[in-house]
Amino acid sequence: MSTRKGQKRIKNQPVLHEELKKQRAIWLTSKTWGEVQESAAKLKISASEYVEQLIRERHGG
Repeated sequence: MSTRKGQKRIKNQPVLHEELKKQRAIWLTSKTWGEVQESAAKLKISASEYVEQLIRERHGG
């Protein structure tokens, strides 16, 4: 998924998805959080975006 590099982001305008993200909380073990961060870093995306993509792939959209 492209982050539209080179394009200025505008406050309150979604960049990657059709809606804005909101801050949420999930509870993970330290080991799992480390794996999320490591996997996200390999893809050069944030941990938040990595989790978002995992869920969207699993649920078809």
